[in-house]
Amino acid sequence: MEPVTLTTERLLLRALDRRDIEATYVACQDPGIQRWTTVPSPYERMHAEFFIEQMVPEGWRTDSAYNFAVLPLGGGPLIGSLTVHRSLPGAWETGFWTAKEHRGRGYMTEAVSALARWAFTALGAERLEWRAEVGNGASRAVAEKSGFRVEGVMRAGLLHRDTLRDAWLGALLPGDLGLPSARPYVSATS
Repeated sequence: MEPVTLTTERLLLRALDRRDIEATYVACQDPGIQRWTTVPSPYERMHAEFFIEQMVPEGWRTDSAYNFAVLPLGGGPLIGSLTVHRSLPGAWETGFWTAKEHRGRGYMTEAVSALARWAFTALGAERLEWRAEVGNGASRAVAEKSGFRVEGVMRAGLLHRDTLRDAWLGALLPGDLGLPSARPYVSATS
């Protein structure tokens, strides 16, 4: 797929590109991003270059992962990064980080909500999943404010820094956003 651009009331989401290397490198120096995400630690400039110049275009080209820069709609510095990648047939998984100076303003909730609508309408996703290591309350808050329902804890559900860790798992379905699903869904709880 050719990269797409999404907009919200305050944000522009576009494919990460060379313009974002320095800002990504700087943001990923934050110990919180290194602690809770899968970015390398220590995070070197070559990591930002490889991710943005190699992995991002490859994901778009192969339709396996779509990585977005989250930016102010009227222009401005990189707010964060957001991705959606295939996990299972019909299911996609999202992940994100927000630069320290932009946290607490609802930007990532707004971005995740826009990405979810796009995943359901453009990608045909039937389920969008979110995972975070147990304890990552900021990520969980964004997921829940975006409509994800936390479904439980997956024991040893994440591999982080060569250690298995417990993970929260949440999911969002098209019907949660008032969108039609590609297939009928019968809930065991309804």
